[in-house]
Amino acid sequence: MKKILLLLVSVLFFNLSAQKRGKDYSNILKSNNIYEINAFLRDAHPDDPRRSVLKPRVMEMMKEYIKNAHPADQKVKDMQEMLALLRRRPSTKITFDEMNAIIKQKQIAKYKAELAAKQPTTVYTPSNAQNTFVVNTSANAAIPNAEAEEFNMLMAVSPVEHQNRTVKILNSLFDNDPNAKECIVMIQNKSDCNIIVRMEGVGTTKYRLAVPAHGEGSIVIQKASIFSPALSAEHNMLLKKPYKEPLL
Repeated sequence: MKKILLLLVSVLFFNLSAQKRGKDYSNILKSNNIYEINAFLRDAHPDDPRRSVLKPRVMEMMKEYIKNAHPADQKVKDMQEMLALLRRRPSTKITFDEMNAIIKQKQIAKYKAELAAKQPTTVYTPSNAQNTFVVNTSANAAIPNAEAEEFNMLMAVSPVEHQNRTVKILNSLFDNDPNAKECIVMIQNKSDCNIIVRMEGVGTTKYRLAVPAHGEGSIVIQKASIFSPALSAEHNMLLKKPYKEPLL
């Protein structure tokens, strides 16, 4: 099965505290933290008696969260997916191959819908000179952004170009040949920033991919051509709010 390279980009890093204390489950029965209990179910021994108490509890907590969440809450989808997994298995832990298959099916569904609609389904807020800065990490300073137009240009493709790109991605997704010369890089951006991902291959091969805030993007690249994929977010960020020091 073709592997999809998945990069998660986020300046939010929510739930880090739960991850840091995730190995200490001595007081887990007192916990009312969805992510902490979920981590316990992934890590605990299959015969741990605490599972019989905590699994039903966390499932009810997830249902309650989904029921009361704001329509725009980005975590609702994650909760729904975790809840679906818990209905079928002891925990939300999945193998790499399972994760890869899930990502692949989601991508196929997304690009089939875009091909049928003959237009991108991604909703985003364009960058502009007023809401955008470049963070120059070497100088540790913010300067007026010169890349807002580049981001908007990369996002605003023509219908013909979009169709050709979508067909290429779908063909690559359906290609299960392990010896295929191409693969897909999928970038998921969980931050509040529009970003441009720049990848440099051997020689003069270069790729650019615009990924909107809380969105994702995919690009087909030549296998073995990328030796140093670099997120431009490490060097510059397209912010959609007043500048503050990034967490990257």
